[in-house]
Amino acid sequence: MAQTLSQKITDALLERKLLKPEQLDKALKLQKEQGGKLSQILLDLGYVKDKDIVAVLSQHLNIPTLSLEKYKIDPSLTDLIPRHVARRYEVIPISKIEKNLTVATADPLNIFAIDDITSLTGFQVRVVITTSKEILDAIEQYYPTHTSKVLEEAVKDMEKPNVITAEMLEQKTASATELRQMIDEMPVVKVTNMILSEATRLKASDILIEPLEDATRVRYRIDGLLQEGRTLPRNMHDAVISRIKVMSELNISEHRLPQDGRFKIRFKDRYVDYRISILPSSYGEKASLRILDKAQVTLDVEKLGFEGYSLDELKKAAMRPHGMILVCGPTGSGKTTSLYSVLKYVDSPEKNILTVEDPVEFDLAGVNQVNAKPEIGLTFAKTLRSMLRQDPDIIMVGEIRDLETADIAIKAALTGHLVLSTLHTNTAAGAITRLTNMGIEPFLISSSVVLIASQRLIRKICVKCREPYEIEPAVKKQLGLSASDKFYKGKGCDSCFGTGYKGRVGIIETIPLTQKIKTLIMDKSSEHIITDQARKDGTITLREDGIVKAKAGITTLEEVMRVTIGENKQPD
Repeated sequence: MAQTLSQKITDALLERKLLKPEQLDKALKLQKEQGGKLSQILLDLGYVKDKDIVAVLSQHLNIPTLSLEKYKIDPSLTDLIPRHVARRYEVIPISKIEKNLTVATADPLNIFAIDDITSLTGFQVRVVITTSKEILDAIEQYYPTHTSKVLEEAVKDMEKPNVITAEMLEQKTASATELRQMIDEMPVVKVTNMILSEATRLKASDILIEPLEDATRVRYRIDGLLQEGRTLPRNMHDAVISRIKVMSELNISEHRLPQDGRFKIRFKDRYVDYRISILPSSYGEKASLRILDKAQVTLDVEKLGFEGYSLDELKKAAMRPHGMILVCGPTGSGKTTSLYSVLKYVDSPEKNILTVEDPVEFDLAGVNQVNAKPEIGLTFAKTLRSMLRQDPDIIMVGEIRDLETADIAIKAALTGHLVLSTLHTNTAAGAITRLTNMGIEPFLISSSVVLIASQRLIRKICVKCREPYEIEPAVKKQLGLSASDKFYKGKGCDSCFGTGYKGRVGIIETIPLTQKIKTLIMDKSSEHIITDQARKDGTITLREDGIVKAKAGITTLEEVMRVTIGENKQPD
């Protein structure tokens, strides 16, 4: 009996060792129970990558592949296929020559899609294969989102009489009843949803909604830097803030005190968490929303950007049966993501893993996570005490903030537990000074801590507009660089919004506590002496790690200097 295409694809995946036989058996069982396409089930289970399936499809169907990430599409082509059709069939037009239209698709065997597009456009349709994710990303990039139009219509609706009265404007803050009426109005819902969806689409990490004297400013933090978003009329501010409060189940009539909350909404095919902070200011309440989008987070210690000595030492420390690992850095430097990645790296059914966080940012399968609530007495320290009665193998503490928490965590590390936590310090060696200032004795630090890491996130060069450029010889000499070293930058394009950067990657320095480092800690040596000894032991500093990535064309030298400002010492 002749093989079906599905069988040919799975056989090819098995032959290339991209799929294991037991994984195929499980996927086939699921397909029999639930139905659906086998290829999609394999993708959902994480057994294969979409690019592997694309490569196999291309080979067996003799259809070329195309990476849309590196391809610039003529925006005028999107007029040929409406946005809703492109999304329904997951296709996007990429070129037109005379009466021939080439489209990229993830499903080249969908003859209904090809027929519909042929009938719709009047062109002879040819296809190339790419991944579903690349097509959806390209649709978001090249098709107009209609955000401006929706906002304009909502603003006009909000400016109609009787929605916000003159008396309310004079008071600047409406009553609870008036606010409830305002936030139930459809324009407010539209505006708020547009702000949230636009931020998620732009892959922002934060949204700031700020009241000014005569307007409301919306800003998005993208790749670590704030960018101006929409400016809304001032009379919409209270309604938008109250809408966010309602979504977060906060008190909409309270305007004098700060409030914190969170909510979750569905965005396309996934749920996105938003962590909310409301702060009273002179012109009204300011809202800060942290976006926790699992789709944008890679919890894989191999893919954080760490490499060489630093990655090896981090893995070694993670596999120890007991001790403490500390990750340091300012807010937003990716500390929690690194700890989550380490937990995933060491996780196994034989280990009892517990975490206490404020708040829990991402749900980790197989890990018991506790959300600290200091307002009801559930502090880090109290939770840690209870955790130790749960016979844990590994404990993660979201942050060491005080002596009590530090003391319990260190004693846990000394009594047979692996403890992971974060500290807000600028350098790895600075964590020792911080613990000492908290009141922890040096002998306890040297006995319990096995590794201290300091990290930052730096922006990556946009791959679509990357180009080489020359660095002044004097600058190279000052930074200890070779005259032959080459560097790159992004010239700016539509894909990166003209910034030249897209995405971020981590840089890290790790200090394993060797015997020499422990001796320096016992002698209460200064931070720079500990750092010097660590470098002699093999530590690569943040700046040195950044320069390695700049040489590799991952980031720019200017970005490295910006993120590691103040770290001037170079290799001897």
